[in-house]
Amino acid sequence: MLNFAHFEAEFQAAVAQLAGPPRLRLAPTPSGYLHAGNQLNFRWNAQLARAHPQGRLLLRIDDLDQARKRPEYLQNIFDTLQILGIAPDEGPGDPVDFEQNWSQRLRLPLYHAALEQLRAGGHLFACGLSRTELAALGSRYPPNLRDQGLSLDAPDVSWRIKTPPDFPLPDFIVRRRDGIPAYQLASVVDDVHFRITHVIRGADLLDSTRAQQYLAQCLGATDFQQIVFLHHPLLLDEAGQKLSKSAGNGRSA
Repeated sequence: MLNFAHFEAEFQAAVAQLAGPPRLRLAPTPSGYLHAGNQLNFRWNAQLARAHPQGRLLLRIDDLDQARKRPEYLQNIFDTLQILGIAPDEGPGDPVDFEQNWSQRLRLPLYHAALEQLRAGGHLFACGLSRTELAALGSRYPPNLRDQGLSLDAPDVSWRIKTPPDFPLPDFIVRRRDGIPAYQLASVVDDVHFRITHVIRGADLLDSTRAQQYLAQCLGATDFQQIVFLHHPLLLDEAGQKLSKSAGNGRSA
């Protein structure tokens, strides 16, 4: 079980071990209003970036999920940073700048290139199951469903990656049924593209870290494999549950 004292020790060790200027990123999603947990995460990322005179902090807003994106949630990200007094060194300065120059849709060619690389390496299979059918299977995707007799070029199929036995996120999705690259894939590509050296994220994303490291291995992304990951405990509400966005319950980091 992670606790804040343990995380603080890991954080200070990461500061002491800096061999050069760190590059960190804030990666909120515009799918709900940010909460105190997001704000605490922002502060830790900013603190590590400022631990070196040439450290850099990037604002990277993950907006591939257009269905849950709202203008008010996007604006809330910039308002939150202003309230916290955090000024990223790179990234958009306002919603207009974001839409014109920083939206993930502008990096779609990079994501699709990574998907084609995974496909060429034989790492993928097509899945035609609906959300209802998948829900009935529980949290573990059965390995026997890798062979559904479907082409990756078939319409309305998701692309899944073959993972090792007992992997925490078995055969997770890398391309959605609508053809949009999935979160795990886009996050890896973005972190490589922006030359990120350290990632500070919540303990609820430990499995995502494993999934992304596995993706990087399949892609031969050695720079990603050198990233230092720190996972902090989550802030809990009065009922002992992790905080969630007031609408949208988006993913951050």
